[in-house]
This record gives sequence, structure tokens and C-alpha cells, in this order.
Amino acid sequence: MDDSKIVIIPTYNEIENIEKITRKVFSLEGDYHILVIDDGSPDGTADAVKALQKEFPDRLFMIERSGKLGLGTAYITGFKWALEHGYEFIFEMDADFSHAPKDLKRLHKACVDGADLAIGSRYCDGVSVVNWPIGRIIMSYYASVYVRKVLSMNVYDCTAGFKCYRRAVLEKIDLDKIEMKGYGFQIEMKYTTMKLGFAIAEVPIIFINRKEGVSKMSSGIFGEAFWGVLKLRFRTITPRQETTEVKQ
Repeated sequence: MDDSKIVIIPTYNEIENIEKITRKVFSLEGDYHILVIDDGSPDGTADAVKALQKEFPDRLFMIERSGKLGLGTAYITGFKWALEHGYEFIFEMDADFSHAPKDLKRLHKACVDGADLAIGSRYCDGVSVVNWPIGRIIMSYYASVYVRKVLSMNVYDCTAGFKCYRRAVLEKIDLDKIEMKGYGFQIEMKYTTMKLGFAIAEVPIIFINRKEGVSKMSSGIFGEAFWGVLKLRFRTITPRQETTEVKQ
């Protein structure tokens, strides 16, 4: 069985974290690869990745983009690259250690055991968030409640950004039709996965707010998600028809 794994990490000004997160992922058993999608970080994040590539030339890859183009477009760029390069398990993870690298193994196991999409969930086993202001916890938790009700999704953490996809899921989704760019992207991808009939599993994790660097969260992100969910409710989801070609 193909067990190739790629962790996609979008970055913007993550100079404090990028080397540490890279080394931590590479210290895990299982031969994880990393693809960094850097949106023109002025703090030297891309230069730090280039220096690390000399040490890990066959495991660390990077796509540089010219500016802040949105979380969703970063992941879609990464998904297409991962599919073109033949990876079987494709992960999303933040650079700031809010997602514990060791939990990559648990997400991978959930997919090996039968899930098509495994979600690192903050809310499937109570509320497992550390060092967030109470207002942000309430906003995040009830955002997921809202999404579950409107979209009839049996997922507790609808906005989670720590995930593992089997390649079959991303091959079937028409990535060019994904509309939301911010954190609503996470909702749209989960909903599309569900509507296409794939199996989704939630894996309980502890989410720890970043210790270094600056959060990219904004009120506009939540506004896009709120209205985007209403539009999603009435959209027809159809699978992508073309077969993805794999580069040898």
C-alpha cells in the first residue's frame, strides 16, 4: 500500500516557528514530507526554508507566492502539487505549534483505519483549547454549532484546520470551484467531502494557542464564513470528472 505523506504548511511571517516545526515533523517516524506555501513573508520565512532544504533536499519543498492570497488558495495550490507528485496522504497543519506534530500520526492512523478525511477536532470530546481568550473560544465553538445546524453536518469542529485527506478525496473534489478563501474554506472543504459520500472521522486533539508570531485571524474571516455557509446550503455539489495525472 502507498503510504507517502505530505504535510502542507501555509506561512506568512513565521520566522519564529518554521525551522522548529519542520525539524519536529521530520523527527517523527513515518517519513513525513513537508510542502511550505509562503505568501511573500517579509520576515525571511522563505529564506529559512531554503536554508533547511539544503539539509532535507528530498523531504522539504516550497512554493513561493507574491503576496497574501488567502488560506484557501494556499491549500488548493498545495493540494494540486501533492496530487501531481503522487502523495497518498495529504495533511493540513499550521506552522505555529497550535497543532501538535505528534498528532499527525493519529490522523494518519484514522485514515489507514478507514476514514477518507480525518479531522483533528477541538470539540468532539468537550472543549480542548488552551490559552485562547474566552470570547474567541465561544465564537469558534458556536460557529461550529451554527455550521452543523445549517449544513446538517455530523462534525463537531467544522472550522478545524488540522486534517488528513486520502488523495481520492482531493481527486474527486473540483478544487477550482471552491469559493471561500479564509477559514470558511475549511467548512467548504468538509461539506464538499461529506456531500461526495466520503467517510469523515474526528480525532480529539488539544489545540494550544501560538506562543510565538502573530495570529492571522480577523473579523472579516468570520463574516465570510457566516454568509458562505448560507450559500453552501443551496449549492449543488458535483464531483470532478477529469482523472488527475501523476508525474513520474
